[in-house]
Amino acid sequence: MWLFAGIIVLTGALGFGVVQKDATWAPRLGLDLAGGTQIVLAPRVTGGGSVSQEQLAEARDIIVQRIDSQGTTGAEVTTQGDSNIVVAMPGTPTKEQEDAIAASSQMQFRPVLATAVGDPALLEPQPSDTSSSGSSSPTSKGSASDDKKTTTPSASRSETPASRDEARTAAPTSSPTSAKTSSPKASASTTSSAKPSTSAPADPAQQSWKPSAEPTGPMDPNNISTEVWKKFQDLDCSKPPEQVPSGQEKEPIVACKQDGSIKYVLGPVVVAGTEIANAEAGYRVGPQGQQTNEPEISLTLTSKGRGEYGDISKQMVQMPSLQPPVNPPGSYNALAAVLDSQVLIDPGFNEAIPSGQASISGFTIEEARSLAKSLKFGALPLSFDVQTRQEISPTLGSEQLRYGIIAGIIGLLIVFGYAMVQYRALSIVVVGSMLIAFAVTYLAIALLAWGYNYRLDMAGVTGLIIAIGVTADSFIVYFERVRDELREGRNLRAAVEAGWARAKGTILVADGVNFLAAVILYVLASSGVRGFAFTLGLTTLIDLAIFWLFTHPMLTILARGKFFASGHPWSGFDVNTLRQAKVRYKGRGNFDIEGGPADRDNPAQVPAEGGAR
Repeated sequence: MWLFAGIIVLTGALGFGVVQKDATWAPRLGLDLAGGTQIVLAPRVTGGGSVSQEQLAEARDIIVQRIDSQGTTGAEVTTQGDSNIVVAMPGTPTKEQEDAIAASSQMQFRPVLATAVGDPALLEPQPSDTSSSGSSSPTSKGSASDDKKTTTPSASRSETPASRDEARTAAPTSSPTSAKTSSPKASASTTSSAKPSTSAPADPAQQSWKPSAEPTGPMDPNNISTEVWKKFQDLDCSKPPEQVPSGQEKEPIVACKQDGSIKYVLGPVVVAGTEIANAEAGYRVGPQGQQTNEPEISLTLTSKGRGEYGDISKQMVQMPSLQPPVNPPGSYNALAAVLDSQVLIDPGFNEAIPSGQASISGFTIEEARSLAKSLKFGALPLSFDVQTRQEISPTLGSEQLRYGIIAGIIGLLIVFGYAMVQYRALSIVVVGSMLIAFAVTYLAIALLAWGYNYRLDMAGVTGLIIAIGVTADSFIVYFERVRDELREGRNLRAAVEAGWARAKGTILVADGVNFLAAVILYVLASSGVRGFAFTLGLTTLIDLAIFWLFTHPMLTILARGKFFASGHPWSGFDVNTLRQAKVRYKGRGNFDIEGGPADRDNPAQVPAEGGAR
């Protein structure tokens, strides 16, 4: 009943999408099976100049995140020559999608006005120290640190989330010997700080909010309008965020942290990404000029950015630090770096930075290099012009899809034929399980095509065909366990329950291995293999659901009927035939030859008479 209720819900949801939205009853096909649109983008740099291969590769990666962040749409993004980017998408992209592809990716620095939990499943606080500081010369480095790995919104933390040091700023030093360290606990006579609030509500996103006056600056929480607050309340960071620059420099926005753990309300832009002159990853230089083992990002701002960064740092140093993980509307010592509506980091300040030289620390060297690359790219005023746009034919075509469907049908017929020969009337459970698994898989793929633009490519079809064998092996293991119990003299109803107790563990382990392999493939492989991994993982979960919700209950019901309980020769549970059997298939490729029920659980061995197991 639960299974059929679920099928009805899936069918109703898809039907609603077909009637009210843009869903279709048929799954959407990928680029290799249905063709699509190819767009060639030519980069345009403000003020002339050329684009390096590093910048082009970073632009390609960002476009991939915009149009295929899950790796299941079948889109392909490649570089062409020394300057162009080629985007191939299945179907016909909308005007919004084309605009998102060609839009520039500008880094923006915005003050944090409020935070809340974005996705509770991803929220795993990791304490770390974070701070910001500056120096007046390249040789005299201060420090700025932010734990990129942490999931709390704070940029200034002590050893535990419940007890944090507030962010601090201090006047820049003029010699290496007097530079600040990276610890927010460092003290100086010029240090000024404000204690953070300790009475933040458990979830400010659930509270009502209305501005009380006109905002007086970018850090004023009155920037948060009722419309922005409603967007903040509705924002779900567990779903793929829109990979589109906001373009609202003078207005507040809502955004998620890259890992989805925190959602933010951010004020207007205070420093544009174009004001980043350079960002380099390396290791911090200590007070005595020696190199330490603490990774950092050295940030250099332009003359205009130096003034803007210095002004906002002077204001923020007087404000309280963020409290993990939620903060009601207010002014805080946290400046978020935003790229494509995602917060990369949100450090606070240890001291004012009028020199335009800042340092950010609190992560590994690999993370520092990756972040420095994003910051440097965000400083580049790079956008794209559509050079050409044309329809492309499928690389494989409908003929290959037809062959794939034929292969699947042949596989099903072989399974059905084997089931009829081996299990006779019991094969109705096999046929029923296969048909229901097909129906659930079809509905799931069609719903994913509507909700997440999932595209079924040839690799995905291959995963569906392999799923036939996975499902077949599950019921074979179960049936053979039941037969073993019948050979020992149990009646059918007792044998079904005993066989279920033994078979479910085996099937859980086997399907668990399949699912783990699918997850590893999906995470590590390219988009061409991701379609296979996704369908393999999806069908493995469906197999478990069918096994639990249909195969076992159906066999339990049949065991109560006279035809099967009496051991009719055509029932598949004829005790006399089972006891005379010399060869038994025990599931997962394991055969028992010349073996009796007493030794069915012994390790594999080869008897002296030449029999084999």
